[in-house]
Amino acid sequence: MKNTNKNRCLWPGENQLMIAYHDTEWGVPLFDDQKLFEFIFLDAMQAGLSWAIVLKKREAFRKAFDNYNPKKIAKYDDAKIELLLGNQEIIRNRQKVRSAIRNAHAFLQIQKEYGSFSSYIWSFVNDRSIINTYSEQKDIPSRSSESDVMSKALIKRGFSFVGSTICYAFMQAAGMVNDHLTNCFRYKVVSKKLS
Repeated sequence: MKNTNKNRCLWPGENQLMIAYHDTEWGVPLFDDQKLFEFIFLDAMQAGLSWAIVLKKREAFRKAFDNYNPKKIAKYDDAKIELLLGNQEIIRNRQKVRSAIRNAHAFLQIQKEYGSFSSYIWSFVNDRSIINTYSEQKDIPSRSSESDVMSKALIKRGFSFVGSTICYAFMQAAGMVNDHLTNCFRYKVVSKKLS
């Protein structure tokens, strides 16, 4: 995807993968459980790393982790963990790989209780996207009161690598928060999808 002269948020820079992600996915309200699990998986993998690194490995993760299928991931055993840790295409962090398995278990439990993960996770924003009006990147927070509450609730349910900052990044990605800058061409597009 060419970097056109459109006004957009600053964080994608000149990285074509980041631009494509920003222009098509980031901030769009997401209600599909499979996709929500993918996003929470990727955000957990990002802990301590740049989003560009995770995005670059997204397809390798998709292959290695059974298309982000929580039912399959929940069944991973020690042999599968060792296999994953030998895969040079992904982030080979034992804690994060184990976390993905724990998170899959917790995700499935929430689905069982609430009918869908979507209905549970969207309750943290009262089932409505929060539309912010930031004009400068420096004004966008790294967490919010909603992400604080979400983080505590997810940790209590057995999730890991879901601190408030990771939860806020997840909320931004899944469109629970619209943090596109007001002069970004995606701001109005995403806001329309929210109304």
